[in-house]
Amino acid sequence: MNASFCTLSTWSLLPAACLVALSAPLAQAEQAGCEPAGDYGFVCGVPNAEDLVHLPGTRWIIASSLAPTGGLFLIDGQAKSFTALYPGAAPRAVQDMKTFGACPGSPDPNAFVTHGLALRHDADGRSTLYVVGHGGREAIEVFDVDASGETPALTWTGCVLTPEGMEANSVAALADGSMLVTIPLLTDVPIAEAMAGVDTGGVFRWSPGDAAMTPVQGTQLPYANGIEVSADGKEFYVASSGLFNVTAYSNTDPAEVLRRTAEFGFVPDNLHMGADGRLVTAGLDLHGTACGEFERSLEFSLEEFAACPRPFTALAIDPATMQVEVIATGPANPQFSNITMALELGEELWIGSFASGRVAYRRR
Repeated sequence: MNASFCTLSTWSLLPAACLVALSAPLAQAEQAGCEPAGDYGFVCGVPNAEDLVHLPGTRWIIASSLAPTGGLFLIDGQAKSFTALYPGAAPRAVQDMKTFGACPGSPDPNAFVTHGLALRHDADGRSTLYVVGHGGREAIEVFDVDASGETPALTWTGCVLTPEGMEANSVAALADGSMLVTIPLLTDVPIAEAMAGVDTGGVFRWSPGDAAMTPVQGTQLPYANGIEVSADGKEFYVASSGLFNVTAYSNTDPAEVLRRTAEFGFVPDNLHMGADGRLVTAGLDLHGTACGEFERSLEFSLEEFAACPRPFTALAIDPATMQVEVIATGPANPQFSNITMALELGEELWIGSFASGRVAYRRR
C-alpha cells in the first residue's frame, strides 16, 4: 500500500481506503474454502470482526465489522453460521430524546463502520449494546437488544459524539448509563509516537445529562485500547497497545493507578470481563516471529506491521492481582491474522480480527 495515500491513524482502525486494500484480497481468497487449521475452526464471510460480545443465556454472538461495508453481524455459536444484523433492509430506530437528545439522529446505514463493543445486560432481560462507530461520524452508538424472539433484534436508541471528531477505539458501560471510552490518538498525533512509548491518548467519560465527553485525568497512555469496568463499578481497566500491558484505575476523576500487569510479549487489544471474573485480552506477538523483531521506534508503520502474518496470544488476567494466564496461542496464518480479541463462551474460545474475512473458534 502507498503510505502517502493511506494515513494511519489508529492501531485497530485503518481508514476505509486502506481497509479495502487489506481486507478485500483476504475475503476473496477465503471464499474458496473454510477448512480448519490446527485447533481452530472458522466461520467465514464475516468481514473484519474486530470485536465480539455474547448475549447472555443464548447461543448468539454479536460481531462488529471494521470494514468499508461495516454494520453488525449475528453469529450462531452452535450452528457456526452468521447473518447480517444491522442495519439490514429496514433498520429500526427509536431515539431516546431524554438521554440522547443531543445526538443528531441514527447513523447513516451506508457508512456505518463498527469497532469496539460493550454489552450491559439489563434487569428486565433485555440488553444495551454500545458500539464504537466510524464512517459517517465518530460516535458511540447505542442499541436496545431484544433477544426474546427467535433471533435477536436491534433498535438504535441514541449516540454520543466524540470530541472534535476524534476516533474512539473501545467503550465500557456502567450501570447508571455512563460510558468510559478510549481515544488512543488525540487530534493529529501519529501512531508511531504511541508505539515508541509516548502518551498519545486516554480515557474519556460521558454520563447521562453531560453535554459532551470529557477526558478522565490521570489516564494518559500510549495508545489506550481495550477498556472494561469492574462488576461493582469502582474500578476500570485499560489495555495499552504502546506499553503492552493492562492498568487498573480507580473509577474517579482524576483516576488513580491502582495496579499494573507486567509487560506482555504481544500487543494487547480489546479487553473484556469473562464469566469467571477475569479480564481477557489478545493480540499479535512481538518477538520470535518470521516478521522480525519489534523495536520501539518513531519509524513504526502500521501498514508493514499488519501486512506480515503474526502468531497471537490470548491471556486471562486476575484483576485483583494482575497475574496472568495464557489461555490460547495461535500460529501465523495468512488467512487469519491481525487478531484483536478473545471471547470465552462455554467450552469454546472465539477469536476476532481487524483484517480477516473470518472468525475463529476452538475448544478451551
